[in-house]
Amino acid sequence: MSTKRAAIFDVDGTLVDTNHLHVVTWWEAFRQAGHRVPMLEVHRAIGLSSDDLIEHLLGKDRDHEDDGQLKAAHHALYATFFDRLPALEDAGELLRALAGRGWEIVLATSAGGAELAALRRAIDADDVILGAASADDVRAGKPAPDPVARARDLVGVPNGRAVFVGDTVWDMEAAARDGVTSVAVLSGGIPRTDLEMAGADAVYRDVADLLEHLGSSAFADRR
Repeated sequence: MSTKRAAIFDVDGTLVDTNHLHVVTWWEAFRQAGHRVPMLEVHRAIGLSSDDLIEHLLGKDRDHEDDGQLKAAHHALYATFFDRLPALEDAGELLRALAGRGWEIVLATSAGGAELAALRRAIDADDVILGAASADDVRAGKPAPDPVARARDLVGVPNGRAVFVGDTVWDMEAAARDGVTSVAVLSGGIPRTDLEMAGADAVYRDVADLLEHLGSSAFADRR
């Protein structure tokens, strides 16, 4: 039986303060394409893959030919922030603290390519991040379990030895479907009640709060 333990992290809204940048840039992409989508609805959809986000907000009966234009517009708008994406307080410190306790650090995110590279630069903890399950690596994004399962597979850890940290209901649902312990943070702007109803086993203000309470968290030393 493996003795390794995986600490799996979502990125947007969890380690990097980007959810509202995504809200504004998706809203503008929709506006440019002639769609009026309230920002609150966009916010609730953040964390889904681009394809799933568009379907969630515009429905299955939309003109699918517009999807490529919407994704390209969002990417172009969001990319203007790549050189100044702000890591959340103590994000890198938390990853290093967990690595120092023997946890295998892996990312599970809907971001991929240049966007994921920019996020990793913001976190500035590549010395302890062993891999990332990105949108490029799975057939289905959150709330499907695929990203979390893929992250575990990267380090060879079973679901009973993994903890997933995220900020959206999609994160919590993905963790529940994969059978891993789920920890939620409020830094993405989703209410505590929604995260708990989606399956969060514990909720913290942000990763700095989780780091402060690491000894009493799901990451407390266990063999």
